Amino acid sequence: MSAEQAADVLPWDETRYGLGLESMDATHREFAALVNRLAEAGSGEFGVLFAELIEHTRAHFAAESVLMEASGFPARAEHEGEHARVLGEMEQIGRRVQRGVLAFGRAYVRERLPEWFALHLASMDAALTVHLARQR
Repeated sequence: MSAEQAADVLPWDETRYGLGLESMDATHREFAALVNRLAEAGSGEFGVLFAELIEHTRAHFAAESVLMEASGFPARAEHEGEHARVLGEMEQIGRRVQRGVLAFGRAYVRERLPEWFALHLASMDAALTVHLARQR
């Protein structure tokens, strides 16, 4: 493992995070890379990258909503509710970050997001990919 990988707060592990649906896996890899960039970002770039994280997450969740709607995913309301909760949390922290209060954003990126991502992916996103595989 390289020194850069050792520093990652959300190191991508295909066996742990790969769901077998390339569109979702690619988006999840991008999310992890952005979280890792944020964890190491200096004060001058943190706000811009946090705003980028919010926009990436908004598009990420919208793409999953399209998949859920098109496939008739039975747990759609719960899954989208979780997306709304997390996006709202990000937006609230993003407002603090834009005002220059970076400590909340840094703690969120380093502590909360990696934990949430692993749990959400292993539960809600995994259930969605199983459902989608059955639709084929």
